[in-house]
Parts: sequence; C-alpha cells; structure tokens
Amino acid sequence: MVTAATLNEYLDEIRQQVCTHCVERPPGGPPCAPLGKQCGIELHLPELVDSIHGIDSASIVPYLDTNRHQICAYCPRLEKPDCPCPMDYLAVLLVQAVETVDARRAAAAGA
Repeated sequence: MVTAATLNEYLDEIRQQVCTHCVERPPGGPPCAPLGKQCGIELHLPELVDSIHGIDSASIVPYLDTNRHQICAYCPRLEKPDCPCPMDYLAVLLVQAVETVDARRAAAAGA
C-alpha cells in the first residue's frame, strides 16, 4: 500500500494527464466529488495504484482485467446507472500517469 503523500503525487499526475480527457468531468473539476460526481479513479485510487504496480505489460488488457477482478467486482456502484468509472476509456492514460510518477521517484532515488 502506498503512503498518503505518495497517493497525492499520483493524484496530481493523474489530474494532469487523465482528468483533462474525461468526458464525465464536471465544470470546475477535478476534484469531482465535491461537485457532485463520484469518480471511480478518486474513489479507488489506492487500489488502482496497487493494481497497476502488480502488472508489467505492453498491452492494456491485463490492466483492465485486473481492475475488473480486484476493484470493480467489489464496487457497490458496479453496473448501476451511476457507475462512476471512466477507467476503461482512460486506462491507458491512467497507467501512463502512474508510471510517470514511478519513473520520477526512481530517478530522484537514484540521484
């Protein structure tokens, strides 16, 4: 599990790389929850980061499959009209954002 400080770093990067492409983002978002939109990325950020860290693939399919089994399967909003997850169509950008933070942290640790 990642620390709160590290989660904030991931969230900042996700907001820069991912949220700007979200078609469900309310005006003024992110963050979206205070604006009345429950976002699956915001709701499940720790689980998403852990899930992404558990995979190393050039294909997005293993990431999607893992998310569906480890996160979506337990989400109370799954398959409901208000399912908040833009994770499928933003998955590539989400993985890239997490990997950007990981690379930055690795470079800082090596410096």
